[in-house]
Amino acid sequence: MYPQIAKHGVVSSLVFDEDRKVYTLTLKKDHHELKTYIDPKDATACMDGRECIHLGVQIGEFMKNFAAE
Repeated sequence: MYPQIAKHGVVSSLVFDEDRKVYTLTLKKDHHELKTYIDPKDATACMDGRECIHLGVQIGEFMKNFAAE
């Protein structure tokens, strides 16, 4: 969904946390790490191409702050 992630050497992983009932997206580059939590309803809307505002903002901030290093 976000090709700039790998292009800039950022490693991403996505897992579903059964206890919290949310998806956890982790972005890492060097010693920087960001975890963001995505409600299943929001994840479905994003995957369906309807709305990814929260995720886009989180990824954009991480890329702006750490991918340019």
